[in-house]
Amino acid sequence: MTHQRNNNLLSEITEIIFTEGMNGLDKAAAILINEAMCIERSKHLRAEPYERSLGRQGQANGFKDKALKTRIGEIELKIPQVRACDFYPTFLEKGLRSERALTSAIAEMYVNGVSTRKVQNIIGEMCNFNVSSSDVSRATKLLDDELDVWRKRPIRSCRYLFLDARYEKVRHGTSVVDCAVLVAIGVGDDGKRDVLGVSVKLSEQEIHWRGFLQDLQARGLHGLELITSDAHAGLKAALRAVFPAVKWQRCQFHLQQNAQSYVPKKALKESVAFDIRSIFNAPSQPEAERLLNITAQKYEKEAPSLSRWMLDNLPEGFTVFNFPVDHWIKIRTNNMAERLNEEIKRRTRVVRIFPNVASSERLISAVLVEVSEKWQTGGVYLNFS
Repeated sequence: MTHQRNNNLLSEITEIIFTEGMNGLDKAAAILINEAMCIERSKHLRAEPYERSLGRQGQANGFKDKALKTRIGEIELKIPQVRACDFYPTFLEKGLRSERALTSAIAEMYVNGVSTRKVQNIIGEMCNFNVSSSDVSRATKLLDDELDVWRKRPIRSCRYLFLDARYEKVRHGTSVVDCAVLVAIGVGDDGKRDVLGVSVKLSEQEIHWRGFLQDLQARGLHGLELITSDAHAGLKAALRAVFPAVKWQRCQFHLQQNAQSYVPKKALKESVAFDIRSIFNAPSQPEAERLLNITAQKYEKEAPSLSRWMLDNLPEGFTVFNFPVDHWIKIRTNNMAERLNEEIKRRTRVVRIFPNVASSERLISAVLVEVSEKWQTGGVYLNFS
Protein backbone atom coordinates (compact mmCIF):
# COMPACT_ATOMS: atom_id res chain seq x y z
CA MET A 1 0.00 0.00 0.00
CA THR A 2 2.82 2.37 0.84
CA HIS A 3 4.55 1.48 -2.46
CA GLN A 4 1.35 2.24 -4.39
CA ARG A 5 0.93 5.53 -2.56
CA ASN A 6 4.49 6.58 -3.42
CA ASN A 7 3.87 5.76 -7.08
CA ASN A 8 0.73 7.87 -7.05
CA LEU A 9 2.58 10.83 -5.52
CA LEU A 10 5.40 10.52 -8.05
CA SER A 11 2.91 10.39 -10.90
CA GLU A 12 1.10 13.47 -9.60
CA ILE A 13 4.34 15.47 -9.23
CA THR A 14 5.61 14.36 -12.65
CA GLU A 15 2.35 15.44 -14.26
CA ILE A 16 2.56 18.90 -12.65
CA ILE A 17 6.17 19.47 -13.75
CA PHE A 18 5.42 18.12 -17.23
CA THR A 19 2.40 20.38 -17.78
CA GLU A 20 3.41 23.53 -15.85
CA GLY A 21 7.22 23.42 -15.89
CA MET A 22 9.02 25.68 -13.39
CA ASN A 23 5.75 27.48 -12.63
CA GLY A 24 4.50 24.31 -10.98
CA LEU A 25 7.33 23.97 -8.47
CA ASP A 26 5.23 25.44 -5.67
CA LYS A 27 2.48 22.84 -6.20
CA ALA A 28 4.98 19.98 -6.44
CA ALA A 29 6.73 21.19 -3.28
CA ALA A 30 3.37 21.38 -1.48
CA ILE A 31 2.63 17.72 -2.32
CA LEU A 32 6.02 16.56 -1.04
CA ILE A 33 5.89 18.66 2.12
CA ASN A 34 2.33 17.64 2.96
CA GLU A 35 3.23 13.97 2.54
CA ALA A 36 6.39 14.40 4.64
CA MET A 37 4.34 15.96 7.45
CA CYS A 38 1.87 13.04 7.32
CA ILE A 39 4.75 10.58 7.61
CA GLU A 40 6.17 12.52 10.54
CA ARG A 41 2.75 12.47 12.24
CA SER A 42 2.52 8.69 11.81
CA LYS A 43 5.95 8.26 13.39
CA HIS A 44 4.97 10.54 16.25
CA LEU A 45 1.72 8.59 16.84
CA ARG A 46 3.59 5.26 16.36
CA ALA A 47 0.85 4.09 14.01
CA GLU A 48 -0.11 4.44 10.35
CA PRO A 49 -3.51 5.94 9.42
CA TYR A 50 -6.39 3.65 10.51
CA GLU A 51 -3.88 1.18 12.00
CA ARG A 52 -4.82 -0.51 15.26
CA SER A 53 -1.75 -0.54 17.48
CA LEU A 54 -1.12 -1.03 21.19
CA GLY A 55 1.81 1.40 20.98
CA ARG A 56 -0.28 4.26 19.53
CA GLN A 57 -0.01 7.58 21.39
CA GLY A 58 -2.74 9.96 20.35
CA GLN A 59 -4.96 10.03 17.29
CA ALA A 60 -4.91 11.82 13.94
CA ASN A 61 -7.40 14.70 13.85
CA GLY A 62 -7.56 16.00 10.29
CA PHE A 63 -5.67 18.93 8.79
CA LYS A 64 -5.37 22.68 9.11
CA ASP A 65 -4.77 24.85 6.05
CA LYS A 66 -1.82 27.28 6.01
CA ALA A 67 -0.27 29.38 3.26
CA LEU A 68 3.53 29.56 3.54
CA LYS A 69 5.48 32.17 1.58
CA THR A 70 8.75 30.83 0.16
CA ARG A 71 11.27 31.75 -2.53
CA ILE A 72 9.44 29.57 -5.09
CA GLY A 73 6.08 31.10 -4.30
CA GLU A 74 3.23 30.66 -1.87
CA ILE A 75 2.75 27.02 -0.86
CA GLU A 76 -0.64 25.77 0.30
CA LEU A 77 -0.01 23.42 3.21
CA LYS A 78 -2.25 21.01 5.07
CA ILE A 79 -0.85 20.75 8.57
CA PRO A 80 -1.60 17.39 10.24
CA GLN A 81 -3.47 17.73 13.54
CA VAL A 82 -3.54 15.23 16.45
CA ARG A 83 -5.58 14.58 19.58
CA ALA A 84 -4.41 13.55 23.06
CA CYS A 85 -0.76 14.58 22.53
CA ASP A 86 1.39 17.47 21.30
CA PHE A 87 2.63 17.49 17.72
CA TYR A 88 3.97 20.12 15.33
CA PRO A 89 5.83 19.29 12.08
CA THR A 90 9.57 19.88 12.24
CA PHE A 91 9.55 21.32 8.73
CA LEU A 92 7.03 23.97 9.66
CA GLU A 93 9.30 25.28 12.40
CA LYS A 94 11.98 25.77 9.76
CA GLY A 95 9.42 27.29 7.45
CA LEU A 96 8.39 29.76 10.11
CA ARG A 97 12.01 30.79 10.56
CA SER A 98 12.25 31.38 6.81
CA GLU A 99 9.03 33.37 6.91
CA ARG A 100 10.39 35.51 9.75
CA ALA A 101 13.62 36.04 7.79
CA LEU A 102 11.59 37.21 4.80
CA THR A 103 9.56 39.51 7.04
CA SER A 104 12.77 40.99 8.45
CA ALA A 105 14.03 41.55 4.91
CA ILE A 106 10.85 43.47 4.08
CA ALA A 107 11.31 45.60 7.20
CA GLU A 108 14.96 46.26 6.36
CA MET A 109 14.10 47.37 2.81
CA TYR A 110 11.48 49.73 4.23
CA VAL A 111 13.95 51.19 6.73
CA ASN A 112 16.51 51.71 3.96
CA GLY A 113 14.12 53.97 2.12
CA VAL A 114 12.54 51.53 -0.34
CA SER A 115 8.93 52.54 -0.97
CA THR A 116 6.05 50.16 -0.31
CA ARG A 117 5.42 49.77 -4.02
CA LYS A 118 9.07 48.91 -4.69
CA VAL A 119 9.05 46.41 -1.83
CA GLN A 120 6.02 44.76 -3.42
CA ASN A 121 7.76 44.57 -6.80
CA ILE A 122 11.04 43.22 -5.38
CA ILE A 123 9.37 40.50 -3.30
CA GLY A 124 7.14 39.64 -6.26
CA GLU A 125 10.16 39.11 -8.51
CA MET A 126 12.17 37.23 -5.87
CA CYS A 127 9.49 35.00 -4.43
CA ASN A 128 6.66 34.99 -6.95
CA PHE A 129 3.96 36.24 -4.55
CA ASN A 130 2.46 39.62 -3.73
CA VAL A 131 3.22 41.72 -0.67
CA SER A 132 0.55 44.18 0.39
CA SER A 133 0.95 47.46 2.26
CA SER A 134 -0.41 45.73 5.37
CA ASP A 135 2.30 43.03 5.01
CA VAL A 136 4.97 45.74 5.01
CA SER A 137 3.34 47.40 8.00
CA ARG A 138 3.25 44.15 9.98
CA ALA A 139 6.87 43.48 9.11
CA THR A 140 8.05 46.87 10.33
CA LYS A 141 6.18 46.45 13.62
CA LEU A 142 8.52 43.56 14.42
CA LEU A 143 11.17 46.21 14.95
CA ASP A 144 9.19 47.91 17.72
CA ASP A 145 10.47 45.90 20.69
CA GLU A 146 14.11 46.25 19.63
CA LEU A 147 13.79 49.97 18.92
CA ASP A 148 11.98 50.60 22.20
CA VAL A 149 14.89 49.02 24.09
CA TRP A 150 17.32 51.25 22.18
CA ARG A 151 15.33 54.42 22.93
CA LYS A 152 15.23 53.58 26.65
CA ARG A 153 18.82 52.38 27.06
CA PRO A 154 21.00 53.96 29.79
CA ILE A 155 23.10 56.95 28.71
CA ARG A 156 26.75 57.39 29.61
CA SER A 157 28.54 60.61 30.49
CA CYS A 158 28.67 63.19 27.66
CA ARG A 159 30.69 66.38 27.34
CA TYR A 160 28.81 67.97 24.44
CA LEU A 161 25.13 67.75 23.49
CA PHE A 162 23.67 68.73 20.11
CA LEU A 163 19.91 69.22 19.77
CA ASP A 164 17.79 69.73 16.69
CA ALA A 165 14.23 69.39 15.43
CA ARG A 166 12.54 68.72 12.13
CA TYR A 167 9.00 67.92 11.03
CA GLU A 168 7.26 65.03 9.29
CA LYS A 169 3.79 64.90 7.76
CA VAL A 170 1.51 62.59 9.76
CA ARG A 171 -2.18 61.78 9.40
CA HIS A 172 -4.14 62.84 12.47
CA GLY A 173 -7.82 62.03 12.26
CA THR A 174 -9.09 63.40 8.97
CA SER A 175 -6.24 65.90 8.48
CA VAL A 176 -2.48 65.91 7.83
CA VAL A 177 -0.36 67.72 10.41
CA ASP A 178 3.32 68.49 11.02
CA CYS A 179 4.74 66.19 13.68
CA ALA A 180 7.86 67.35 15.57
CA VAL A 181 10.91 65.07 15.53
CA LEU A 182 13.44 65.87 18.27
CA VAL A 183 16.94 64.38 18.08
CA ALA A 184 19.81 64.48 20.59
CA ILE A 185 23.45 63.71 19.74
CA GLY A 186 26.16 63.39 22.36
CA VAL A 187 29.96 63.33 22.34
CA GLY A 188 31.24 61.18 25.20
CA ASP A 189 34.45 61.18 27.19
CA ASP A 190 35.96 58.86 24.59
CA GLY A 191 35.41 61.51 21.90
CA LYS A 192 32.94 59.41 19.94
CA ARG A 193 29.51 60.50 18.79
CA ASP A 194 26.29 58.75 19.73
CA VAL A 195 22.62 59.36 18.96
CA LEU A 196 21.25 59.61 22.49
CA GLY A 197 17.57 59.78 21.75
CA VAL A 198 14.67 60.66 19.49
CA SER A 199 11.11 61.71 20.20
CA VAL A 200 8.24 62.06 17.74
CA LYS A 201 5.08 63.70 19.10
CA LEU A 202 2.17 65.99 18.42
CA SER A 203 2.54 68.50 21.25
CA GLU A 204 3.50 72.04 22.14
CA GLN A 205 7.17 72.70 21.54
CA GLU A 206 8.23 73.68 25.06
CA ILE A 207 6.35 70.76 26.65
CA HIS A 208 7.82 68.35 24.09
CA TRP A 209 11.38 69.66 24.52
CA ARG A 210 11.14 69.63 28.29
CA GLY A 211 9.84 66.06 28.40
CA PHE A 212 12.53 64.96 25.93
CA LEU A 213 15.35 66.54 27.97
CA GLN A 214 13.99 65.14 31.23
CA ASP A 215 13.93 61.67 29.67
CA LEU A 216 17.60 62.02 28.67
CA GLN A 217 18.41 63.10 32.21
CA ALA A 218 16.43 60.21 33.74
CA ARG A 219 18.34 57.74 31.55
CA GLY A 220 21.60 58.91 33.08
CA LEU A 221 22.83 61.83 30.95
CA HIS A 222 25.39 63.74 33.00
CA GLY A 223 28.73 65.52 32.74
CA LEU A 224 27.49 68.06 30.19
CA GLU A 225 29.71 71.07 29.55
CA LEU A 226 28.04 72.55 26.47
CA ILE A 227 24.75 72.31 24.57
CA THR A 228 24.67 73.46 20.94
CA SER A 229 21.42 74.13 19.12
CA ASP A 230 19.42 76.65 17.16
CA ALA A 231 17.07 78.99 19.05
CA HIS A 232 14.01 76.79 18.57
CA ALA A 233 10.82 78.15 20.08
CA GLY A 234 10.42 76.53 23.48
CA LEU A 235 13.87 74.93 23.52
CA LYS A 236 15.61 77.72 25.43
CA ALA A 237 12.93 77.68 28.12
CA ALA A 238 13.19 73.90 28.39
CA LEU A 239 17.00 74.09 28.70
CA ARG A 240 16.72 76.62 31.51
CA ALA A 241 14.33 74.29 33.34
CA VAL A 242 16.25 71.01 32.91
CA PHE A 243 19.93 71.98 32.43
CA PRO A 244 20.17 75.50 33.95
CA ALA A 245 23.89 75.22 34.79
CA VAL A 246 25.08 73.99 31.37
CA LYS A 247 26.49 76.54 28.92
CA TRP A 248 24.51 77.04 25.70
CA GLN A 249 25.99 77.74 22.25
CA ARG A 250 23.63 79.09 19.60
CA CYS A 251 24.46 77.70 16.17
CA GLN A 252 26.61 80.24 14.33
CA PHE A 253 25.46 79.02 10.93
CA HIS A 254 21.83 79.66 11.78
CA LEU A 255 22.72 83.05 13.22
CA GLN A 256 24.24 84.02 9.87
CA GLN A 257 21.09 82.86 8.10
CA ASN A 258 18.80 84.67 10.56
CA ALA A 259 20.73 87.91 10.07
CA GLN A 260 19.87 88.03 6.37
CA SER A 261 16.20 88.70 7.11
CA TYR A 262 17.25 92.02 8.74
CA VAL A 263 19.28 93.23 5.75
CA PRO A 264 17.24 95.95 3.97
CA LYS A 265 19.13 95.89 0.67
CA LYS A 266 20.20 92.97 -1.49
CA ALA A 267 23.51 94.72 -2.18
CA LEU A 268 24.37 94.55 1.53
CA LYS A 269 23.81 90.81 1.99
CA GLU A 270 27.28 89.69 0.94
CA SER A 271 28.96 92.39 3.04
CA VAL A 272 26.90 91.48 6.12
CA ALA A 273 27.67 87.78 5.72
CA PHE A 274 31.40 88.53 5.47
CA ASP A 275 31.36 90.75 8.57
CA ILE A 276 29.52 88.17 10.68
CA ARG A 277 31.94 85.43 9.59
CA SER A 278 34.83 87.68 10.61
CA ILE A 279 33.29 88.11 14.06
CA PHE A 280 32.83 84.36 14.57
CA ASN A 281 36.33 83.60 13.24
CA ALA A 282 37.96 85.92 15.77
CA PRO A 283 40.79 84.33 17.81
CA SER A 284 39.16 85.15 21.17
CA GLN A 285 35.92 86.35 22.74
CA PRO A 286 37.21 89.89 23.52
CA GLU A 287 38.24 90.29 19.88
CA ALA A 288 34.84 88.96 18.71
CA GLU A 289 33.07 91.48 20.98
CA ARG A 290 35.26 94.31 19.65
CA LEU A 291 34.47 93.36 16.03
CA LEU A 292 30.76 93.09 16.90
CA ASN A 293 30.65 96.66 18.23
CA ILE A 294 32.47 97.96 15.15
CA THR A 295 30.13 96.08 12.81
CA ALA A 296 26.99 97.23 14.67
CA GLN A 297 28.15 100.85 14.34
CA LYS A 298 28.88 100.27 10.64
CA TYR A 299 25.24 99.38 9.90
CA GLU A 300 23.60 101.65 12.52
CA LYS A 301 22.37 104.24 10.01
CA GLU A 302 21.89 102.10 6.90
CA ALA A 303 20.27 99.11 8.67
CA PRO A 304 19.35 100.03 12.26
CA SER A 305 17.22 96.87 12.80
CA LEU A 306 20.16 94.70 11.73
CA SER A 307 22.50 96.61 14.06
CA ARG A 308 20.22 96.10 17.08
CA TRP A 309 19.65 92.44 16.16
CA MET A 310 23.41 91.80 15.98
CA LEU A 311 24.04 93.27 19.44
CA ASP A 312 21.18 91.25 20.95
CA ASN A 313 21.77 87.90 19.26
CA LEU A 314 25.34 87.37 18.03
CA PRO A 315 26.79 87.10 21.60
CA GLU A 316 24.79 83.87 21.96
CA GLY A 317 27.24 82.39 19.46
CA PHE A 318 30.32 83.36 21.54
CA THR A 319 30.10 80.57 24.17
CA VAL A 320 32.42 78.41 22.05
CA PHE A 321 35.34 80.68 22.99
CA ASN A 322 35.33 79.13 26.48
CA PHE A 323 36.33 75.71 25.11
CA PRO A 324 39.50 74.22 23.52
CA VAL A 325 40.44 75.93 20.25
CA ASP A 326 40.70 72.64 18.34
CA HIS A 327 37.06 71.90 19.26
CA TRP A 328 35.64 75.21 17.99
CA ILE A 329 34.98 74.23 14.41
CA LYS A 330 32.89 71.21 15.46
CA ILE A 331 30.93 72.63 18.39
CA ARG A 332 30.15 76.17 17.19
CA THR A 333 27.42 75.02 14.78
CA ASN A 334 24.70 72.40 14.73
CA ASN A 335 25.80 71.17 11.29
CA MET A 336 26.30 67.59 12.51
CA ALA A 337 22.65 67.40 13.59
CA GLU A 338 21.59 69.05 10.33
CA ARG A 339 23.43 66.37 8.32
CA LEU A 340 21.75 63.70 10.43
CA ASN A 341 18.39 65.26 9.65
CA GLU A 342 19.21 65.10 5.95
CA GLU A 343 19.82 61.37 6.30
CA ILE A 344 16.46 61.00 8.05
CA LYS A 345 14.80 63.01 5.29
CA ARG A 346 16.39 60.80 2.61
CA ARG A 347 14.71 57.76 4.17
CA THR A 348 11.35 59.34 5.07
CA ARG A 349 10.64 61.22 1.83
CA VAL A 350 9.61 57.98 0.10
CA VAL A 351 6.77 57.71 2.63
CA ARG A 352 5.78 61.39 2.34
CA ILE A 353 2.83 61.13 4.74
CA PHE A 354 2.97 58.70 7.66
CA PRO A 355 -0.28 56.97 8.67
CA ASN A 356 0.37 57.72 12.35
CA VAL A 357 2.99 58.96 14.83
CA ALA A 358 4.11 55.43 15.73
CA SER A 359 5.06 54.54 12.14
CA SER A 360 7.06 57.76 11.85
CA GLU A 361 8.94 57.12 15.11
CA ARG A 362 9.60 53.50 14.07
CA LEU A 363 11.29 54.37 10.78
CA ILE A 364 13.25 57.34 12.14
CA SER A 365 14.46 55.32 15.16
CA ALA A 366 15.64 52.50 12.88
CA VAL A 367 17.61 54.97 10.76
CA LEU A 368 19.21 56.51 13.87
CA VAL A 369 20.20 53.09 15.24
CA GLU A 370 22.17 52.46 12.05
CA VAL A 371 23.88 55.85 12.25
CA SER A 372 24.67 55.46 15.94
CA GLU A 373 26.24 52.01 15.43
CA LYS A 374 28.36 53.41 12.60
CA TRP A 375 29.58 56.27 14.79
CA GLN A 376 30.36 54.02 17.76
CA THR A 377 32.44 51.62 15.63
CA GLY A 378 34.15 54.48 13.79
CA GLY A 379 36.91 56.88 14.75
CA VAL A 380 37.13 59.60 17.39
CA TYR A 381 35.17 62.78 16.60
CA LEU A 382 36.84 65.01 19.20
CA ASN A 383 40.00 64.47 21.21
CA PHE A 384 39.72 65.23 24.94
CA SER A 385 43.17 64.02 25.94
